[in-house]
Amino acid sequence: MPQQFVRVILAVIFVLSGHSLMAVNYDFVVAPDGSGNFTSIQKAIDACKAFPDTRVSIFVKNGTYKEKVLVPSCNTRLSIVGESVDKTILTFDDYFDKINRGRNSTFYTSTLKIEANDFILENMTVENSAGPVGQAVALHVEGDQCVFRNCRFLGFQDTVYAAGRFSRMLFTNCHIEGTTDFIFGEATVFFEKCTIHCKGDSYITAASSPAGNPFGFVFMNCKLTAADGVEKVYLGRPWRIYARAAFLNCEMGSFIKPEGWHNWDKPTAEKTSFFAEYKNTGPGASVIQRVTWSHQLTDVEAKAFTPENILGDWVTGYK
Repeated sequence: MPQQFVRVILAVIFVLSGHSLMAVNYDFVVAPDGSGNFTSIQKAIDACKAFPDTRVSIFVKNGTYKEKVLVPSCNTRLSIVGESVDKTILTFDDYFDKINRGRNSTFYTSTLKIEANDFILENMTVENSAGPVGQAVALHVEGDQCVFRNCRFLGFQDTVYAAGRFSRMLFTNCHIEGTTDFIFGEATVFFEKCTIHCKGDSYITAASSPAGNPFGFVFMNCKLTAADGVEKVYLGRPWRIYARAAFLNCEMGSFIKPEGWHNWDKPTAEKTSFFAEYKNTGPGASVIQRVTWSHQLTDVEAKAFTPENILGDWVTGYK
């Protein structure tokens, strides 16, 4: 038997055995064709044990799942793992005017809402497909110690809402895209090696960090990109006056406005917010015309911006 043919046979056996082991290793499997335990992600979550002693896992096969999903606070220690980030898609199309629940309608628009602690999401796309129609959240996270790895979050305005005064979150190797304030909220969040894609001339971040929060939103080794025709993007503005955001060792295109940051017409926020940068690269990283109230971190100050300092020791096991 030719050696090349033997290698092909062994590779097929390896792939097939890997898939069978993968199915065995998960508590539940979701598949749109009925080959799993459920055809709905929400139904799989509903079947999970509340407050489990050990981690519960759900494997989601490739497919498009049009549903609005909630991980309630009782479903701690839950992992949801997609088969592939590009082909495992959770999507819904709620938006502010469609919800029509008054001034706070934004917070009911999410495609995926996480209330539980110790949550992990991997290899999935989460999308709000409403389009450029105003506030329309793709991901809403309130839980503490939540991890998002190799995921895509797609939307326009308010794509990712990182909520929770004391909540801590890690996004690693993720793609996040949107237009206005598409990463917003009061949580402490570390974005590592993520692509931040701007789809319109507007603002990337809108932090509402509580007073006393030392970090807020931190972007480390990220790449900031933009759609064709986008030319005027701010790194952020203060949703609340104690907002904190920092970009370290990030690559920035020329679409980043020279002044970098906006005060949201709140002069007081220039004294109370903390917007910082450190050793960023690219044409948008020049600090010559940055607003005078932003900060350029020293080498000593930058050393404090580690995942463990920002999120706590728990994060070590997830990197």
